[in-house]
Amino acid sequence: MIDTGLVGSLGLLIPIVAVLILILYLVPLPLWIAAWASGAYVGLFTLIAMRLRRVPPGMVINARISAVKAGLDIPLNDLEAHFLAGGNVVRVVNAMISADKANISLPFKRAAAIDLAGRDVLEAVQMSVLPKVIETPRIAAVAKDGIQLIVVSRVTVRTNIDRLVGGAGEETIIARVGEGMVSTIGSAANHKSVLENPDHISKHILSKGLDAGTAYEILSIDIADVDVGENIGAKLQIDQANADKQIAQAKAEERRAMAVALEQEMRAKVVEAEAEVPHAMAMAFREGNMGIMDYYRMKNLQADTEMRGTIAGVGDDAPPPTSRK
Repeated sequence: MIDTGLVGSLGLLIPIVAVLILILYLVPLPLWIAAWASGAYVGLFTLIAMRLRRVPPGMVINARISAVKAGLDIPLNDLEAHFLAGGNVVRVVNAMISADKANISLPFKRAAAIDLAGRDVLEAVQMSVLPKVIETPRIAAVAKDGIQLIVVSRVTVRTNIDRLVGGAGEETIIARVGEGMVSTIGSAANHKSVLENPDHISKHILSKGLDAGTAYEILSIDIADVDVGENIGAKLQIDQANADKQIAQAKAEERRAMAVALEQEMRAKVVEAEAEVPHAMAMAFREGNMGIMDYYRMKNLQADTEMRGTIAGVGDDAPPPTSRK
């Protein structure tokens, strides 16, 4: 009988404990007491409804308590809606508290939009208070005298809360600053003027309003380092001279080939003309215009001409010249 009573008591106790655990889960009394004591009162049924909506009461209520203690009145429904939309409630509230302490206007809707856009709203507020320094990579530009200059600059920016949603990021700032450097150095008469007054680069770039359409406001551009690179103008002139030389050589080779072809053509015509001489002599013999004595006189004249050419060293059979000692 005792065993049966003990088993029955345990069987009754287990459901009671389970119901108590469920009630304590649905009704977070410590959280309700903390909210009431902090002046950010939330009803018990509201906490139960948050559990049923799968909204963690602990995170939302603690964020509301922090906002109330900082003097901010953020409706609980807005905090729940932001969490259900996939936002970070704690980060948004902390950003609003930081902005309020720094006298920066940051309504909850704007802070929530920035957070849902994927940007760190708390970091953005911190950058508005403490500006960030962005160092550009080494940017090469060429002055009008052909000398290359390699410049490194540091851009001090702070967040523009109004343009944070939809504004361009750091990559755009770096690209625009690099474009401004290339344009400024390229318009300089010589590289010495840039080395003497590097602040002209930053002033010229700042005057262009490079932060338009970006999420940042450029405060200053400081030239950190300027190095002299290669003489690009001289290299280009050398390359141009080499190209002109190759073109001239190609044209000269073309003219030589044409001259060789013309010479060969003329020789062919001479050979063709010489080939007609025997035929003309035969015609002259048959027609009686040339006698045998005329033929011998012509042969003697031809032999005499060849002999003179051989002696002069200009004929085909001329001996090679001998070196004098």
